Amino acid sequence: MYKILFFIVFISMLEPACKSPQKIQETPILEGITGVVNKVAGNQMPRIGQPPAVPKPFPTTVFIYAPTNISQVSQIGSSPLYTAIFTKLITTVETDSAGLFKVKLPVGSYSVFVQVNKSFFANNFDIRNNIALVAVEEGKTTDIKITVNHEASY
Repeated sequence: MYKILFFIVFISMLEPACKSPQKIQETPILEGITGVVNKVAGNQMPRIGQPPAVPKPFPTTVFIYAPTNISQVSQIGSSPLYTAIFTKLITTVETDSAGLFKVKLPVGSYSVFVQVNKSFFANNFDIRNNIALVAVEEGKTTDIKITVNHEASY
């Protein structure tokens, strides 16, 4: 009797484990930023007979600031790393394990940084030295790709 009861309990516990997980329905972002954060390090020079280096996903925190000029940060030497940003923080978002993220934002321009250890990273500028500007337009999402490459050589 106990063997039959044990068997029934055992089978009832296995059934939920065999079901495939349901995907959580997320509301789509109508305006904002979607993107991926990858990292490259080491020698990135092309080599004969070697495949090109493939960037690796970089799980991190993405920081969205009001438009930020190079004069509004504390920079580590001439590197793309910053210890402080003196403009308004709009929001933060965590990437997933593949480095993917999305964030809903109103129409406007934003500077996008990612966390690298205890610093902020951004490596592109416009002609006025504004750091990593991204524009969000009405009814659109802006797709960006961030490559953390401060440890790479080209």
